[in-house]
Amino acid sequence: MATLHRLERRQLLQRPVDDVFAFYADAANLEALTPPFLRFRILSPMPIAMRAGTRIEYSLSLYGVPIRWRTLITRWDPGVAFVDEQEAGPYAYWRHEHAFEAHGGATLMRDTVDYREPLGALGQIAHAIFVRRSLQRIFDFRRDAVHRLLGGAGPNAAEAAGPTSATPAASRQAA
Repeated sequence: MATLHRLERRQLLQRPVDDVFAFYADAANLEALTPPFLRFRILSPMPIAMRAGTRIEYSLSLYGVPIRWRTLITRWDPGVAFVDEQEAGPYAYWRHEHAFEAHGGATLMRDTVDYREPLGALGQIAHAIFVRRSLQRIFDFRRDAVHRLLGGAGPNAAEAAGPTSATPAASRQAA
């Protein structure tokens, strides 16, 4: 049984919810939120009309290996949350929830990613050696980019809003 892992991040941004949601809802901003080392490109024609049922195609390169990735927006709740799930790509399972909550004039943005590597035990070894660290590095870059582009309250304020982690979701196991 393969372990389902979870990465959670929270970030307090000094913008109203509608502004923050609109930024995340614009697929064109994904490239600015992705580290250059991934050579990330959106392949789907732009602009992309975001809603439940939208599919987005990407290409990227990880450790020199070209990867194609297709996600499906499975939940679209404007101003509150949206979810993208991998239909085709490098993971056996990938579900990324973006949630937005008003905090006065600011917004608490939460990323929750549940994922599972392919290849069973070999995938678990890859997770321990580099996948977990790579995802943390990617989401660190994303946090810093969002802070730069939208104005955050600083790294310590984000942690005050709640912990961040990349740990096995112990109660979730593959069948």
